[in-house]
Amino acid sequence: MTAPSSATTYTIAGRTVTMPCVVRDASAGTAVFEVDRDAARRMVPEPFDPVETAPGRCQLVLAVVDYRDNDLGDYREVGVTFFVTPAGGGPDEAGTYIAHLPVDQEFTCEAGRTIWGFPKTVEDIALDLAPERATCTLRMDGRLVFRLTLPRGGGDEMPVTPMTTYTLIDGVPHRTAFSQGGSGAQVVPSGDGVALELGDHPLARQLADLGLPAPAQMSTWTERMRGTFAAPEPLTPA
Repeated sequence: MTAPSSATTYTIAGRTVTMPCVVRDASAGTAVFEVDRDAARRMVPEPFDPVETAPGRCQLVLAVVDYRDNDLGDYREVGVTFFVTPAGGGPDEAGTYIAHLPVDQEFTCEAGRTIWGFPKTVEDIALDLAPERATCTLRMDGRLVFRLTLPRGGGDEMPVTPMTTYTLIDGVPHRTAFSQGGSGAQVVPSGDGVALELGDHPLARQLADLGLPAPAQMSTWTERMRGTFAAPEPLTPA
């Protein structure tokens, strides 16, 4: 692991990455599912608690991003994400915890793991974009994890919104402030147009234990997404 050279600058594979990391252009889609909270706890480490949305239930987000202009390069990414709070924290501390973050390039994998503690791995990610839909196929170890189809399109402007994501870096809980917004956006407040097929990879079995496949609660799409990621900060003194 390459140590940070200053508070805001990191050296990764001989390249300098300066905070905040800027996303200038990407397409991003999500599908939100309600899943079993006990099964989610097995995918979320102890410093964090899945946010309960109904008795014994919480939300899972499957995200697909096609980065075209990003400080970490142009690459594709898939996120398996839960809404959490730090253990014992209140609703005002809610953020996301990414349980799995496959990407398709080595540099962003190393940078994401080193800087933020994101669980990035290099995997086979195929993205089929049609005018009204996007289909992402994720394979790991040569086996299908899932194939996710999302509605694509929209004419809304999504304002840049500040958010928080949580990670573990060398076992220490950290928070990272990030922002996201863009244009060509839509929110579909139902599962219309969302289709999820699970494969036989162990991660697919974890998703099945959550109760998937199941109808999505909602989906989003942003055709021209932009955002920033700040440097991580420890929740407790190091």
